[in-house]
Formats: sequence, structure tokens, C-alpha cells
Amino acid sequence: MALPSFFKINKHKEFNFIPRYYDEKKKNLEERIRSIEREMGVKEGEAYRPTIRKGQMSSYFRGGKRKAHKQSNIRLIIILLVLFFISYLLFFY
Repeated sequence: MALPSFFKINKHKEFNFIPRYYDEKKKNLEERIRSIEREMGVKEGEAYRPTIRKGQMSSYFRGGKRKAHKQSNIRLIIILLVLFFISYLLFFY
């Protein structure tokens, strides 16, 4: 007969349960994707290739930055000219 122990750890119970469920949202999404691919003419197993190439939009945004940078430089030059003019009036008149 074994003596009872305060520090005895029981083994965990094992189950051979494989969960099965039906995800209606996932099935509807897959059906919708297949129908859109059929409409677009994408063949089964062929990956979708967008017509917009990498870098097209980045050049567009860079142009806006250049314009803003140029405007800020012009504004800075105008402010400096006004300040020089005011300082000229204060010191030499």
C-alpha cells in the first residue's frame, strides 16, 4: 500500500477528439472570390496580376513633395528679404 503524497501531480487526460465545424462566412467568401475571378477572367490556379506597376504612384507623390519644398524655399527667401529690408531701415535711417 502506497503512502499518500502532498506533492503528487496527476497525469493529464488525453482525448482523441478532432473538431469539425462548418464556417458559413468562410465558404461564402471563397464562393465570392471564385465568382469574381471568373468575371475578371483569371484562370484557376493563376495568380492575379494588377495592371498598376510598382513605382507609378510613388513618383506621383514625390512630385507633390517637390512642389511643396520649392514653395517653402520661395517663402523663406521672401521672408529673409523683408527682414533684411527692415533691418536696413532700422540701422541706416
